[in-house]
Amino acid sequence: MAAGASSFLAVTDQGQAVPTVGGMILFGRERAQHFPDAWIQAGRFAGIDKSRILDRIEIHSLPVQAVEAAIAFVQKHSWHGATIGAVRRSDRWSLPPAAVREALINAVVHADYSQRGAPIRLSIFDDRLEIENPGLLPFGLTVEDLLHGVSKLRNRVIGRIFHELGLIEQWGSGIQRMTAVCRDAGLPPPIFEEIANRFRVTIPTTPVGPTVVDATEQAILASLKRGKGLATSEIAASIGLSTRATRTRLVQLIGRGLVREIGTSAKDPQRKYFLAEGIPP
Repeated sequence: MAAGASSFLAVTDQGQAVPTVGGMILFGRERAQHFPDAWIQAGRFAGIDKSRILDRIEIHSLPVQAVEAAIAFVQKHSWHGATIGAVRRSDRWSLPPAAVREALINAVVHADYSQRGAPIRLSIFDDRLEIENPGLLPFGLTVEDLLHGVSKLRNRVIGRIFHELGLIEQWGSGIQRMTAVCRDAGLPPPIFEEIANRFRVTIPTTPVGPTVVDATEQAILASLKRGKGLATSEIAASIGLSTRATRTRLVQLIGRGLVREIGTSAKDPQRKYFLAEGIPP
């Protein structure tokens, strides 16, 4: 760790060294007293909902060790196989460890630790992994920004230390790297959502196959069948969601090749959305 990093962990107040919030969360002996929800709750559920839990663990160790413990829990409940190629054998996990690591690190670095009763939650289902952290995206940042590599740290001290330790390679690259890892593993891209006052990352574990859309996505595609192109606000009014939630869904549909957009930039207010060519009516 660089010598200058220690200056982020403590500051001088009235002649005394006082830990910063980030320093307390990372290394504080009384961390649980001041931040009782700075821990990870992990569970493996039967099926695709939370009606029956098979295994659970509460991880109260310091953040760096907590990430490793959470990854170990995921690997415990992931199946491990191998693909035999023409030249070499390659290992394959149902949940790619690199994608899981990125999602967990992002959750720890971007969590809003001022919230109470809301630890970081990791949930494994038969068809997906969900990782939720308390706190929405920082003001001015959207899900679309994340997909384009735009990042804004909520907890700069934690981010700085994770970077010094080599856990974060390059600012803003984690989301794109997570997406690439899932694609290389033959999985759909991760889903990023703001739900209530939490941020959720979902990593599907069902390999890419025939296109499957849920009810909301069906409604969006149906609204675009006229072929004239609609703005985000028009689609939102049609399906009964907020403009922001609708935009999140549109980004996901674009990433899956089901919808295309036409506009000068991501911020273009005149941007329109159309069904991608080849999508059945």
